[in-house]
Amino acid sequence: MIRKLAIILLLFQLTNIFSLASANDVYFINLKKVLNESKAGSGAQEKLLKEFENQDKKFKDEGNALKKQETELIAQKKTFSAEEYKKKVSALRKKNVDFQKRRRTASSDFVKKKNNARNELLKSLNPILQKYMNENNIMMIMNEKNIILANSKIDLTNIIIDLLNKELKSIKLN
Repeated sequence: MIRKLAIILLLFQLTNIFSLASANDVYFINLKKVLNESKAGSGAQEKLLKEFENQDKKFKDEGNALKKQETELIAQKKTFSAEEYKKKVSALRKKNVDFQKRRRTASSDFVKKKNNARNELLKSLNPILQKYMNENNIMMIMNEKNIILANSKIDLTNIIIDLLNKELKSIKLN
Protein backbone atom coordinates (compact mmCIF):
# COMPACT_ATOMS: atom_id res chain seq x y z
CA MET A 1 0.00 0.00 0.00
CA ILE A 2 2.78 2.43 0.91
CA ARG A 3 4.65 1.44 -2.25
CA LYS A 4 1.62 2.24 -4.42
CA LEU A 5 1.18 5.58 -2.68
CA ALA A 6 4.87 6.41 -3.23
CA ILE A 7 4.60 5.56 -6.94
CA ILE A 8 1.46 7.67 -7.35
CA LEU A 9 3.14 10.55 -5.53
CA LEU A 10 6.24 10.23 -7.75
CA LEU A 11 4.13 10.24 -10.92
CA PHE A 12 2.26 13.29 -9.67
CA GLN A 13 5.58 15.11 -9.04
CA LEU A 14 6.90 14.20 -12.51
CA THR A 15 3.68 15.43 -14.10
CA ASN A 16 4.08 18.76 -12.28
CA ILE A 17 7.70 19.09 -13.40
CA PHE A 18 6.81 18.42 -17.04
CA SER A 19 3.87 20.80 -16.96
CA LEU A 20 6.11 23.56 -15.57
CA ALA A 21 8.61 23.07 -18.39
CA SER A 22 6.14 23.12 -21.26
CA ALA A 23 7.43 23.91 -24.75
CA ASN A 24 6.23 27.53 -24.55
CA ASP A 25 8.29 28.24 -21.46
CA VAL A 26 11.67 26.93 -22.57
CA TYR A 27 13.89 28.83 -24.99
CA PHE A 28 17.54 28.72 -25.97
CA ILE A 29 20.36 31.04 -26.96
CA ASN A 30 23.69 30.45 -28.64
CA LEU A 31 25.85 31.83 -25.83
CA LYS A 32 29.02 31.70 -27.91
CA LYS A 33 27.38 33.82 -30.61
CA VAL A 34 26.06 36.29 -28.03
CA LEU A 35 29.53 36.69 -26.52
CA ASN A 36 31.33 36.95 -29.86
CA GLU A 37 28.90 39.03 -31.90
CA SER A 38 27.68 41.57 -29.37
CA LYS A 39 29.29 45.01 -29.64
CA ALA A 40 30.99 44.68 -26.26
CA GLY A 41 32.19 41.14 -26.92
CA SER A 42 33.52 41.74 -30.41
CA GLY A 43 35.11 45.03 -29.33
CA ALA A 44 36.91 43.33 -26.45
CA GLN A 45 38.09 40.55 -28.75
CA GLU A 46 39.48 43.05 -31.25
CA LYS A 47 41.38 44.94 -28.53
CA LEU A 48 42.75 41.75 -27.04
CA LEU A 49 43.75 40.40 -30.45
CA LYS A 50 45.61 43.61 -31.35
CA GLU A 51 47.38 43.58 -28.00
CA PHE A 52 48.30 39.92 -28.44
CA GLU A 53 49.60 40.47 -31.98
CA ASN A 54 51.75 43.42 -30.83
CA GLN A 55 53.22 41.40 -27.96
CA ASP A 56 53.75 38.38 -30.18
CA LYS A 57 55.61 40.47 -32.76
CA LYS A 58 57.88 41.93 -30.06
CA PHE A 59 58.60 38.47 -28.67
CA LYS A 60 59.32 37.06 -32.14
CA ASP A 61 61.74 39.91 -32.83
CA GLU A 62 63.45 39.41 -29.49
CA GLY A 63 63.62 35.64 -30.06
CA ASN A 64 65.18 36.17 -33.48
CA ALA A 65 67.72 38.58 -31.94
CA LEU A 66 68.66 35.95 -29.34
CA LYS A 67 69.09 33.32 -32.08
CA LYS A 68 71.26 35.73 -34.03
CA GLN A 69 73.41 36.36 -30.93
CA GLU A 70 73.74 32.60 -30.46
CA THR A 71 74.79 32.10 -34.07
CA GLU A 72 77.33 34.92 -33.81
CA LEU A 73 78.69 33.49 -30.56
CA ILE A 74 79.12 30.05 -32.10
CA ALA A 75 80.85 31.59 -35.13
CA GLN A 76 83.25 33.51 -32.84
CA LYS A 77 83.93 30.54 -30.56
CA LYS A 78 87.51 30.12 -31.75
CA THR A 79 88.34 33.78 -31.06
CA PHE A 80 87.49 33.48 -27.33
CA SER A 81 89.29 31.58 -24.62
CA ALA A 82 87.36 28.61 -23.17
CA GLU A 83 86.59 30.50 -19.98
CA GLU A 84 85.47 33.66 -21.79
CA TYR A 85 83.28 31.57 -24.13
CA LYS A 86 81.60 29.86 -21.16
CA LYS A 87 80.85 33.25 -19.61
CA LYS A 88 79.28 34.52 -22.84
CA VAL A 89 77.25 31.31 -23.24
CA SER A 90 76.10 31.59 -19.63
CA ALA A 91 75.06 35.21 -20.14
CA LEU A 92 73.17 34.28 -23.31
CA ARG A 93 71.41 31.43 -21.47
CA LYS A 94 70.34 33.84 -18.72
CA LYS A 95 68.92 36.18 -21.37
CA ASN A 96 67.08 33.27 -22.97
CA VAL A 97 65.65 32.07 -19.62
CA ASP A 98 64.50 35.62 -18.83
CA PHE A 99 62.97 35.90 -22.30
CA GLN A 100 61.06 32.61 -21.89
CA LYS A 101 59.83 33.67 -18.44
CA ARG A 102 58.56 37.03 -19.75
CA ARG A 103 56.88 35.28 -22.68
CA ARG A 104 55.08 32.83 -20.36
CA THR A 105 54.01 35.67 -18.09
CA ALA A 106 52.66 37.65 -21.03
CA SER A 107 50.76 34.61 -22.27
CA SER A 108 49.32 34.00 -18.81
CA ASP A 109 48.31 37.67 -18.52
CA PHE A 110 46.60 37.49 -21.91
CA VAL A 111 44.56 34.46 -20.83
CA LYS A 112 43.60 36.23 -17.58
CA LYS A 113 42.47 39.34 -19.48
CA LYS A 114 40.45 37.21 -21.88
CA ASN A 115 38.77 35.33 -19.02
CA ASN A 116 38.09 38.57 -17.12
CA ALA A 117 36.47 40.10 -20.21
CA ARG A 118 34.32 37.00 -20.67
CA ASN A 119 33.28 37.02 -17.01
CA GLU A 120 32.47 40.74 -17.17
CA LEU A 121 30.30 40.15 -20.22
CA LEU A 122 28.53 37.22 -18.55
CA LYS A 123 27.87 39.34 -15.44
CA SER A 124 26.26 41.97 -17.63
CA LEU A 125 24.29 39.39 -19.60
CA ASN A 126 22.72 37.68 -16.61
CA PRO A 127 20.43 40.58 -15.50
CA ILE A 128 19.38 41.12 -19.12
CA LEU A 129 18.35 37.47 -19.38
CA GLN A 130 16.56 37.65 -16.02
CA LYS A 131 14.63 40.76 -17.05
CA TYR A 132 13.67 39.23 -20.41
CA MET A 133 12.53 36.03 -18.71
CA ASN A 134 10.36 37.94 -16.22
CA GLU A 135 8.81 40.20 -18.86
CA ASN A 136 7.95 37.28 -21.16
CA ASN A 137 7.00 34.62 -18.58
CA ILE A 138 9.83 32.33 -19.59
CA MET A 139 10.71 29.49 -17.23
CA MET A 140 14.09 28.55 -18.68
CA ILE A 141 16.69 29.71 -21.18
CA MET A 142 19.21 27.06 -22.18
CA ASN A 143 22.52 27.23 -23.98
CA GLU A 144 22.24 25.91 -27.54
CA LYS A 145 25.29 23.66 -27.15
CA ASN A 146 23.34 21.57 -24.61
CA ILE A 147 20.43 20.99 -26.98
CA ILE A 148 20.35 18.18 -29.48
CA LEU A 149 17.41 19.38 -31.56
CA ALA A 150 15.04 22.34 -31.23
CA ASN A 151 12.75 24.48 -33.31
CA SER A 152 14.40 27.72 -34.42
CA LYS A 153 11.27 29.60 -33.29
CA ILE A 154 12.44 29.30 -29.69
CA ASP A 155 15.91 30.72 -30.42
CA LEU A 156 16.37 34.03 -28.61
CA THR A 157 19.99 34.63 -29.65
CA ASN A 158 19.44 37.67 -31.88
CA ILE A 159 16.98 39.25 -29.47
CA ILE A 160 19.43 38.88 -26.59
CA ILE A 161 22.29 40.28 -28.71
CA ASP A 162 20.15 43.37 -29.48
CA LEU A 163 19.28 43.83 -25.80
CA LEU A 164 22.92 43.40 -24.77
CA ASN A 165 24.06 45.91 -27.40
CA LYS A 166 21.60 48.47 -25.98
CA GLU A 167 22.68 47.86 -22.38
CA LEU A 168 26.45 47.41 -22.77
CA LYS A 169 28.46 49.26 -25.40
CA SER A 170 31.93 48.08 -24.34
CA ILE A 171 33.85 46.20 -21.69
CA LYS A 172 36.62 47.76 -19.64
CA LEU A 173 39.76 45.69 -20.08
CA ASN A 174 42.34 45.72 -17.30
